[in-house]
Amino acid sequence: MPSQEHTGNETLAGPLWARGLQRASAAILGLERRALTGLMGLIAALILLNVATRYSGMPIYWVDEAAVYLVVWLCFIGASAMTRLRLDFAVTLLTDAVGERAARWLKMAATLCVLLFGLAMIAMCWVWLDPVGIASFGFDAKAYAAESFNFLYTERTQTLNWPTWVVQIVVALFAVSFTVHAAANLAEDMGVVPRATIQGFDLGNAEETVN
Repeated sequence: MPSQEHTGNETLAGPLWARGLQRASAAILGLERRALTGLMGLIAALILLNVATRYSGMPIYWVDEAAVYLVVWLCFIGASAMTRLRLDFAVTLLTDAVGERAARWLKMAATLCVLLFGLAMIAMCWVWLDPVGIASFGFDAKAYAAESFNFLYTERTQTLNWPTWVVQIVVALFAVSFTVHAAANLAEDMGVVPRATIQGFDLGNAEETVN
């Protein structure tokens, strides 16, 4: 098995597809880090705004709903980032009881299951969002809903009055980013490429801390 960390020169090791997965995962993780920072800032600002307006006797009715949706986005994006950071919780009762070689195979099997789950989510989101179907109706949401009984593109949020698909699209984004991260993790667990050193997250040895 290769070293758990590598220097810049070692990033040239491994096949092109595996290095491409690592680069794609790193790019997505960088976007997720910025998104998480922005979302946490927005949530804090909305909470302070809500407190101030309620104390002043002039509450803004849409703030609560906006804060809820921001938390939902924060959870999905955070869960995707945690997958790449290997911060997902694991029960190691079995892997601790077997040898090192068997433990590696079990770890690869677990990562493969995560990848398959991500692929299944992408497939389900494709059916749910049905981009081909809505496009075949010229993006006429009402005509599409009348034919397909999929009302995703006609419903709107209660107070913000946004299209619900704008809020719920985070599920599809999560499915794609989660799958890319899982694929990069699997390539590393299989020893195809050295374990990438994650930049921008000062977590120490997060995998050992969590697991």
